[in-house]
Amino acid sequence: MTVTEPDLGAVEQAALSLTTAAARKLSTTTKSQPQMQGTTSRWLLRMLPWMDVSAGTYRVNRRLTYAVGDGRITFTNTGSDVRVIPQELAELPLLRGFDDDSVLGALADRFVQREFEPGQVIATAGQSADEVVLIAHGKVNKIGAGEYGDDTVLSVLADGEFFGARVLAPHQYTWDHTYKAVTQCITLTLTTQALQELNNQFDRLRAHIANNHDNPAPPQNKHGEAAIDIASGHAGEPTLAGTYVDYELAPREYELSVAQTVLRVHTRVADLYNQPMNQTEQQLRLTIEALRERQEHELINNRDFGLLHNADLRQRIHTRSGPPTPDDLDELLSRRRKTRFFLAHPRTIAAFGRECNRRGIYPQTTEVQDRQVHAWRGVPFLPSDKIPISDSGTSSILAMRTGEEDHGVVGLRQTGIPDEYQPGLNVRFMGINDQAVISYLVSAYFSAAVLVPDALGVLERVEIAR
Repeated sequence: MTVTEPDLGAVEQAALSLTTAAARKLSTTTKSQPQMQGTTSRWLLRMLPWMDVSAGTYRVNRRLTYAVGDGRITFTNTGSDVRVIPQELAELPLLRGFDDDSVLGALADRFVQREFEPGQVIATAGQSADEVVLIAHGKVNKIGAGEYGDDTVLSVLADGEFFGARVLAPHQYTWDHTYKAVTQCITLTLTTQALQELNNQFDRLRAHIANNHDNPAPPQNKHGEAAIDIASGHAGEPTLAGTYVDYELAPREYELSVAQTVLRVHTRVADLYNQPMNQTEQQLRLTIEALRERQEHELINNRDFGLLHNADLRQRIHTRSGPPTPDDLDELLSRRRKTRFFLAHPRTIAAFGRECNRRGIYPQTTEVQDRQVHAWRGVPFLPSDKIPISDSGTSSILAMRTGEEDHGVVGLRQTGIPDEYQPGLNVRFMGINDQAVISYLVSAYFSAAVLVPDALGVLERVEIAR
């Protein structure tokens, strides 16, 4: 008979000391404050100069400008058929102020849809200009002769822009530049022959075009502002011209927006579970964090005052090839003085880094509020995940000048409000209901204003997925 020895490894050994599970019954844990993954750096809130709006409304007074409309044309489509909205044709210079919808509708019906492949020429410099071209979709390079005879891209046109509008005038013209499709493009074209037929049919249209052509616009500077007549370089005692600075008669007013929520805390929690951390304070801290995140999101994306929607259309430019290149950033910088910072999605900043690596360029860094961040030409590149990325993998880069003294972008808020907890944010006690739940109304009041159009620029449709 064989006797097997017991498997000592399978026998549970008796504990020689107090276990940690038992010891914890007489001990407390060292714990962190409640953490929140949704908290970001919120660079926009930190970098904007904040104006105290004591009356709840901020009025931006500007010099009078003669710009009419937004300068871009809007289209509709049914399936693959694209049509220009008739009233939008009043954006064409010689049709501004024309309000006969029936005539504009007849004019819209005469536009012909055409499609171009990448690299295909739409119009060639030197040839007869016999059509107005509206860009419904895609990008088009405007190409002209450089200083030494070689072709150079002067600008990039995209959705809603147009060229050849002067052919509406009763004169013969030739194309000054060549227009070439960068991406697949859909255009709507109106030939001079079709326009002539409509002129013969509608006397009011013919008279309006002739009147706008014969009467030039009032004197204005390159920004469209009413000119200030100043004499210089003269000698002797000539009679000096009189002048005055005209103002907009209906300046824009920004009302403070609000982000609010009701924080609820049960009295039992507030009474019995306040050690070692105050439960109400922690609930409030996390609520304010979420409220500030929403505040920055609204400052960027709100259709009324958000920066992406309030950038002047003349300050919106497009990339030359898709990804954000150093050339595109230089073009964006050249549109304004004293650019304070770029604001972009972190993935967009990474895409710019890839383009720099491709060229063998190493972007510099700079220090902002004791933190090292990427920079281009000395201008910091600040991240914000509130800038949206489209389904097609494109995003935007904002460049802005800030501060009222520099006629830039400013944040708006009112301080000194009742029950103020932070500047522009208050926490108001709303009472205790029948379920013994305490309610606090947490409100943040804010907005943003672009003081002059060139304070804010946007590089649009930046490809980051390539």
